[in-house]
Amino acid sequence: MVTRKPPTIDQVHSALRPVDGWLRNDSEQPARPVLADAVRISARYLAGAYPGGAVEVRIPPFVAVQCIQGLTHKRGTPPNVVETDSRTWLELVTGAITWETAVRDARVRTSGSRATLAELLPIVQSPAG
Repeated sequence: MVTRKPPTIDQVHSALRPVDGWLRNDSEQPARPVLADAVRISARYLAGAYPGGAVEVRIPPFVAVQCIQGLTHKRGTPPNVVETDSRTWLELVTGAITWETAVRDARVRTSGSRATLAELLPIVQSPAG
């Protein structure tokens, strides 16, 4: 098994910079590889900052990570899942929207009693936030 070192906060900032205009509605959606990098790096940063296997965070089609200490999930559907689209994830990461707003507007789907990231987001404050 390959162990990947979690990204640094500087890497998160670098990955988010090319998507800031899109998140502010000032530019078109970035190219898929740019969007994928921003999503993957920020999700992997979260998983590194809050290690564990109690909650699975899914941002299809780019990444799924497990985070938060507690129950460890090994096979099948995890008991605590957070799922959202790329744009909503990046808006949460940068503080452009709040967890409560994203959940209320059904932009985030959750299942399980521990499926919340309200206390962990935003990761950074960007110009989009």
